Amino acid sequence: MTKDNLADVLVEKFELTKVKSVEIVNAMFDAITEKLSKGEEVSIAGFGAFKVSKRAARSGVNPRTGEKIQIAATNVPKFKAGKGLKDAVK
Repeated sequence: MTKDNLADVLVEKFELTKVKSVEIVNAMFDAITEKLSKGEEVSIAGFGAFKVSKRAARSGVNPRTGEKIQIAATNVPKFKAGKGLKDAVK
C-alpha cells in the first residue's frame, strides 16, 4: 500500500476530496518524521510504536575490493507492532 492508496481510503471513508486526503496523509507522516528526528518516540495505541535506535560503529568489508572499512555510528528508525496489529495479522 502506498501513500496514494491511503489517501484513496480517506476519500472513500470520509467523502473528502483527493487533494485534502493527500494533505492529511502527508501531514501524518510529516508529524511522525518530525518527532523521530527530535529523538522522540511515537506511539499509536493498538497499532505500534516508532522510535529512534542508535546503531554502534562497527567494522565491515567492502564486497567489491575485500578492503576492511570502518562504518560510522548512526541513528535508525525502528517500529514495534502493537498487540492490536499483531492480532489482526494472525
